[in-house]
Amino acid sequence: MKVVYEYSHLGGSEILQVRYPAINKEIYGVIAEINPLKLKKSKEKTKTGKMLYAPKDLNSRFEVAFNRLGFQEIWDQYTITIPNSDIEIKGAFKQVDLVKEKVLVEVQFGKYAFMFYDMAKFQYFFNENKADVGVEIVPCHAMQKEMSSGVSYGEQLVYDIERLKRHFPAVPVKVMLIDIDTEPENNSDGVEQTP
Repeated sequence: MKVVYEYSHLGGSEILQVRYPAINKEIYGVIAEINPLKLKKSKEKTKTGKMLYAPKDLNSRFEVAFNRLGFQEIWDQYTITIPNSDIEIKGAFKQVDLVKEKVLVEVQFGKYAFMFYDMAKFQYFFNENKADVGVEIVPCHAMQKEMSSGVSYGEQLVYDIERLKRHFPAVPVKVMLIDIDTEPENNSDGVEQTP
């Protein structure tokens, strides 16, 4: 895969380049090594029978590649209380899939709400002094058109962050929009072949 656009929020890209150059290089390396196939046959009215990229497959490939480089999950458990209430909810948690040193990485092929929730998780761990920067890896609009409906695209995330005028997230973030490097070909049986 390839990076087609990058957005640096509050110096996210610069922090990675200066303070975490090796991790920054590893992130690009993982993206370049992922070579997805269209494995999901659409049942949607507008795409019936069309082969699409499968979010679960992509997430799994990224997780394996990042884990091999030492990226691990971070998990913080807490009890929820609210003002002027006796309610106590134990066992609540925040979690980010991929962390190395103080760099948080989320690969998001889900609905738009999950992209924005990743920003809230980055903010949480930044506030807890467990992160210096977050990296959000998301499909670009062109790639999203080759996936199931409901999957969002990074251009929308960047557009919204820009309009929040530095108010949210108040944490340095690098947003990386990715796309397929080369389009795989289908053989006559509908099975994907890599070029």
